[in-house]
Amino acid sequence: MKFALLASGSKGNCCLIEHRDTRIIIDCGTTKKYLTGCFQRLDYDISTTDALLITHTHTDHISQIKMFDDIETYATQTIDTHHLHHINPYETLEIKDFHIRVLPMSHDCEGTVGYVIECDDEKMVYVTDTGYIKEDVKEYIRDADYYIFESNHNIEMLMQTSRPVYIKQRIINDYGHLCNEDSANILSEVISQEKTKEIVLAHISQEGNTRELALSTLQQTFDNKHIDYTNMQLYPADQFSIYVGGMGK
Repeated sequence: MKFALLASGSKGNCCLIEHRDTRIIIDCGTTKKYLTGCFQRLDYDISTTDALLITHTHTDHISQIKMFDDIETYATQTIDTHHLHHINPYETLEIKDFHIRVLPMSHDCEGTVGYVIECDDEKMVYVTDTGYIKEDVKEYIRDADYYIFESNHNIEMLMQTSRPVYIKQRIINDYGHLCNEDSANILSEVISQEKTKEIVLAHISQEGNTRELALSTLQQTFDNKHIDYTNMQLYPADQFSIYVGGMGK
């Protein structure tokens, strides 16, 4: 399995995941110009996409849905596209080589979900836009090879921004986003020191966080819990840059 995280954050989200001749994309936010440029750099033909998976219907996750109008699309909510398949939390999907589990998230958009993607003996967890992770969901995200996992904000930095109070409250509540500390603590519970190869911290706030702080919080948490991460690739995602991971390195 290999993946390319094309955009991650409040200005857009998109991830390409491939295995052999199976290709799926999760979310299609940001601008058409940017996504088109990313696909050109990767020499990727969008028409070869087997499925588009949507996490939720906020604009930063579906703004370029028209680019994928001919692609089989899976979402919990109604979206204006011609090949829509409605899905439900805990449902499983079989898309060629991929076995996919739909997992409920806690966000202020009805039907927000994350995904676990498996093929052969590899497993990827894709989780963004959630205020917390339910205990039963943790069981599904254990022992993955690859994690793309939200680490949105540092609470102190967020509170010092000029954002309105109601926005700050929205972000830190159970229907908002995971802070660095919560993200790191959840990851420390579910990763496998033997199996986990790569953790990409995603949806990092550009005002209420820094990539360096998100990464250092994860490393410090692992150190405090005596988790050996020397053989893991840890990477804090940027809003607008292509990060290639998995066996695609």
